[in-house]
Amino acid sequence: MTIDLNIARDRLNALKNETVELSKLSLQERQAVELDQQSVGRLSRMDAMQQQAMAQAQERKRATILIRIDQAFKLIEQGEYGYCLTCGEEIAEKRLEIDPTATHCVACISG
Repeated sequence: MTIDLNIARDRLNALKNETVELSKLSLQERQAVELDQQSVGRLSRMDAMQQQAMAQAQERKRATILIRIDQAFKLIEQGEYGYCLTCGEEIAEKRLEIDPTATHCVACISG
């Protein structure tokens, strides 16, 4: 089985676009929480701070995904995309459909 690199590029670009859009949409949630006692009660402020922390954690995840996407594009350029970095075997096509940034086969990641 050989991997269709055009499909791989399309999947990676779609994932990148989705990740960037989610980042833009969550920008407001990641902003600093105002500590104005008049407009927000203590519990509401705590909820807002918790939501901010969760949004920031999601943003860190998105940053990691974007790095993995860039690495996958580099692997395509080098002719190494779709091959396990540990054993060198091809990564299953279904695995790459689910996660186009996968760098290891199921056997190596499991064991």
